Amino acid sequence: MTAALALRGLVKEYVAGKRVLDGIDLDFAPQGLTAIIGASGTGKSTLLRCVNRLVDPTAGQILFGNRDLARLQGRALREARREIGMVFQEYNLVERLSVMENLLSGRLGYVPAHKAWLRRFPQDDIDRAFDLLDQVGLAGFANQRADALSGGQRQRVGIARAVMQKPKLLLADEPTSSLDPRTSVEIMELLREVGRRHSIPVVVNMHDVELARRFADRIIGMARGKVVFDGAPAALTDEALTQIYGGQSWLQ
Repeated sequence: MTAALALRGLVKEYVAGKRVLDGIDLDFAPQGLTAIIGASGTGKSTLLRCVNRLVDPTAGQILFGNRDLARLQGRALREARREIGMVFQEYNLVERLSVMENLLSGRLGYVPAHKAWLRRFPQDDIDRAFDLLDQVGLAGFANQRADALSGGQRQRVGIARAVMQKPKLLLADEPTSSLDPRTSVEIMELLREVGRRHSIPVVVNMHDVELARRFADRIIGMARGKVVFDGAPAALTDEALTQIYGGQSWLQ
């Protein structure tokens, strides 16, 4: 099966000689939910941000759709990034805009700038936005301002906005870290569901090991900028967790 995304020798240094990512080699299948876990500062968020080029890798390849994202610039990079949806920890919504306007911003890469400025989106996009609102449990919220929503509702909007791009890959950077336990479960259920419904591989960077075990098809564990575990949730033993996080006292 051809990988939806392949990383080859991926390196990131914010300071010369200090590797945050230390030669990552990974393949991601064109379906399923992958959870990336690890201690803070181990490179999880940097990995996702390199993939969608929010930060530039120092070395290596990011192979996506027969292109190496690490080498793209300008228009070619913008066009490639349209195919990668991103869900953020802090939602990244435009607070003063309505839910519908936030969703339609997911189509900005496809709509001429002057039409976007005038908020003249194709009817097909508007219809799709209403359908996605129903899918994420926010039917009837189209005209609600984003700043009037709860955290869980905002994250649902963020997920719907990412899917509005019609992406070939969906990345989520700690999407549940600001949410209560019940809402966190609902958001993980939603990410798994939209991935399956729209045939989009989902890669989630997260801290909650139990959520990863419950919802992921595959878990990748990182430590010190390297992959130290890669397997099914059932294979994530205490021994593997000790290798990922270090020490054993936190397992008690």
